[in-house]
This record gives sequence, C-alpha cells and structure tokens, in this order.
Amino acid sequence: MSPIPIGLQLYSIRDDCARDLPGTLRAVAEMGYAGVEFAGYYGHSARDIRSWLDDLGLVCCGTHTSLASLLGDELPRTIEFNQTLGNQYLIVPWLPEERRNSSIAWTDTAGVFNTIAEQLKPHDMLTGYHNHHIEFQPITGGLPFDLFFANTKPEVIMQIDLGNAIHGGGDPIACLRHYPGRAVTVHLKEYAAGYDKALIGEGEVNWQEVFSICETTGGTQWYIVEQESYAHPPLECVRRCLENLRKMGK
Repeated sequence: MSPIPIGLQLYSIRDDCARDLPGTLRAVAEMGYAGVEFAGYYGHSARDIRSWLDDLGLVCCGTHTSLASLLGDELPRTIEFNQTLGNQYLIVPWLPEERRNSSIAWTDTAGVFNTIAEQLKPHDMLTGYHNHHIEFQPITGGLPFDLFFANTKPEVIMQIDLGNAIHGGGDPIACLRHYPGRAVTVHLKEYAAGYDKALIGEGEVNWQEVFSICETTGGTQWYIVEQESYAHPPLECVRRCLENLRKMGK
C-alpha cells in the first residue's frame, strides 16, 4: 500500500495565512507537507489559490465549508469553486444549534448529508462531517456521533478529529473500527489531559493503533494535521508535528 500523504489544516496557522497566504503556503510546502485543507480563503480567488498550489506542488486535500454553502443555490457555486481548487472533499466543520439539539435533529441532519452526497456524486466529490467534542456527549436518544454516522450513507466521510473525540470522552480508535471505510480523511490532533498545547506524539493518542486501522480498514486517503493551541509560534508547531510523524515512520 502506498503511504498515506500528510496534509495540514490551514486553520492551524490562520493568522499567517491572513497576512500572506502565498508565502505561508510556500513555507508549508518547504516543511514537506503534501497538501493543505482550507478553512477560509482570505479574500483570494480559487483560480489564484490553485495557481499557487500547483507552483508549490501542493494538493488541496479538503475544504472546511459551511453546511449552508452545500444547500440550494449555493451548492453549484461551491462545486465550481472546489473544482477550480482541484478538491474532492467538502467537509462541514460545524452545525448550527437547530441541526444538532436533539436526536431527531441529528438524524434529520444525516438525511440532509445523504442528499448532498447524491448531488455531489456526478462531480466526483464527497461531503463529510468533522467532529468537535459535543458529538461524544450523550443526549436523549443516543450519542450524537452515532446518531449521525449510523444514519448517513457510507460515502459520507467521517472526518474524525482524534483530539476532539478524546476531549469529549470518546474513543476514536473504537470509532475507526466501528465505521470501516468511512475515515477517508483523518484529523491528527493530540490530546493531553490538563495541557491543551501538546503536539502530535506528546500526549495520550495511541498513534500506532490509529495508523494501523487507517492503513487497513479505515479507507484513509489523507492524514491532516491540525494544531489549535500553541507552545511555540504556529508555523513552528506544525513543523514539529510533521517531524514527529516522520519519526513515527509516516
């Protein structure tokens, strides 16, 4: 099996991106990242961004896009933007309260994602959902994470954020096992109780077990680093995260 490439969620270095997106993309490429996942475009056009990515040999390995941008008249515009970027993975990173405030809301939202998945299929694109910690806080009717993924089609990506899952009391390894083939893109984020600035390899995540599942039954196409709190400047943090992954053989 070919090694799974490593991308970076650019929210990790959002202030640098806001100041100088092309220069920051160059720094990311020079570190050795193979791709980037966007969480905003800082006023730049898809055409300009694609040109920078191509020049640097980077791939767009996903975009975090609002659910609203995947509905109604917004969907064709979102598809066109992502086609220009060369992106296949349209991941929703958060849901408004009314989409997640009950078990019925979660299952109804799952149905919405199923419809979006069907609409994206002719364009060779996939939608998916990225968890925070709340999906692992039980509500009446079940666990939100399971209410959602048990009721979505297999092609709806389970972009599990490892650190967020543990923070919420969840077991990301159990989730990876329970939903084989769904973890097409995985957010590599460390978790250390009482310390939110831990870098990958410095906390409690069982990385070797995660890698074993992702590289066998997980269906994983991309590992995506995300670092949201900083013991060092953000660019230095994501550089160290990649170095630690290399030391683990990734």
